[in-house]
Parts: sequence; C-alpha cells; structure tokens
Amino acid sequence: MPKIGFLLVGHGSKKPYNKQLIDNTAKIIAGKEAGYIVKTGFMEFSEPTIPEALESFRGEDIEMLQVVPLFLARGMHIDKDIPGILGIEEGGHNGTFKLNDKEIPLVFADPIGENELLADLMIVNGKKAVEDYL
Repeated sequence: MPKIGFLLVGHGSKKPYNKQLIDNTAKIIAGKEAGYIVKTGFMEFSEPTIPEALESFRGEDIEMLQVVPLFLARGMHIDKDIPGILGIEEGGHNGTFKLNDKEIPLVFADPIGENELLADLMIVNGKKAVEDYL
C-alpha cells in the first residue's frame, strides 16, 4: 500500500548534535504517523544531502512526497536554494517527483514561522529554566 514520503530537512552543522536533533525528530514523526516513510536530508555540512535523501525515496512505494524544513524562518535556503534542489520555482511549494515509472506530487512546506505551538514551547522552556537554574 503506498505511503507518503516525508523528507525532514535540516540546515546541517559541523556539530553532531544538530544532525542528532533532526534525526531524532524524524524518528518521533515516524512513530506518530504510520502512513509516512520518513527520511532526513541536510542543506549543508551534514549527510545525507537533500539530493541524496531525494534519491533514497526512488525505490519507495509512495504516492506523494512532502518536504518539510525544520527551519524557524524564511531565508535564502527556504526561498531559493531548497526549491532549486527540488526543481520547483523560487519561492514555490508545488512540484512533481519522478519515481521509477511515474511522477507523484511533491509539496514543499513553509518553515515553522509564527506558530502558537512554538510560543507554547518557549513558555515551557522558560519555566523549565527557572525550575532548573534558579
């Protein structure tokens, strides 16, 4: 039964904990969504690269590919670089992904941006800091 491909994209870093955060977040997503095949890819400094991660989906039985950046805000990577890698127009969100024998829809999500869940997380982190460090 076809599933949805979910590519979680991180910026990448020379520091290992950046990759670890993205990889662990991908595992959490996979545990919450049985209908997803979740993989990670990185813009720079870490592997697999976004093109390598895209290539790894070619053998999967997926009906759609969602590319979701774990970035807080828009910037050059979100507006230009990643769309270019995905083969969609600058600032774009829709495209297609060629599997071995067909093309499937590809959608590129927005970064986290202004989000109530992010605000809630910051409140939790602030309260935890008071408990842990004061």
